Amino acid sequence: MSQPRVLILRAPGTNCDQETAHAFELAGGRPDRLHVNRVLDEPRLLADFQILCLPGGFSYGDDIGAGRILGSQIQHRLTEHFAQFKEAGKLILGICNGFQILMKSGILLPVEAAGPPATLTWNDSGRFEARWVELRAAASKSIFFAGIEQMDLPIAHAEGKFVTRDAAVLAALEKAGQVVLRYQAAGHDAGGVYPANPNGSLADIAGICDATGRVCGLMPHPERHIDPTQHPTWTRRAKRSVGDGLRVFENAVRYFR
Repeated sequence: MSQPRVLILRAPGTNCDQETAHAFELAGGRPDRLHVNRVLDEPRLLADFQILCLPGGFSYGDDIGAGRILGSQIQHRLTEHFAQFKEAGKLILGICNGFQILMKSGILLPVEAAGPPATLTWNDSGRFEARWVELRAAASKSIFFAGIEQMDLPIAHAEGKFVTRDAAVLAALEKAGQVVLRYQAAGHDAGGVYPANPNGSLADIAGICDATGRVCGLMPHPERHIDPTQHPTWTRRAKRSVGDGLRVFENAVRYFR
């Protein structure tokens, strides 16, 4: 498949769908932006795509919690269709609010008898954080981060603190290769220290994937660093042909080539 089709699922309040579509287009994909109401009315539309992306923003204004309303819609009306999408060997990516949606809906980490294994909650600072962060790609099974070691990406969220139900869940995620990204500082793990770890995430976790490696969520915004000149210190960095974030989208498109 030379040009996989990408569904960018948007809702009221989503504000990163155009940038995300542009990133996938630069990577060689064929993106379409569809409102969630269209998909709720015609779930069969999902079958026409190979990649599904839930972009950043503030779906439904985050009125009762980040990603909770859209996550609930997916959980109660589209779970079966999302499951079929996954079982067909396709890819799902959630960025920032999209990560929150994947967590709230149980698409990324299925809800267990003891409850959700993990969640994203309020930043330790108690406020919205918008800054560039340094990231290390962990050794994981994620398709999206294959071959990536380090990245600089911007974050913009108020509820980005990743926490697990208990230490056993964290250990299981790490053992299974499901921890994808960690915040770091000057080449070393951030150690939970602010602002390198901007939200207080457990074990400096900035992104995870599911057991297959084909469903992934991350808090930083790769679509906001697809060109080197988007980095705040680009004139003082070594010359680069593309921004760090573009590789995430290229990996997704390459998977279907």
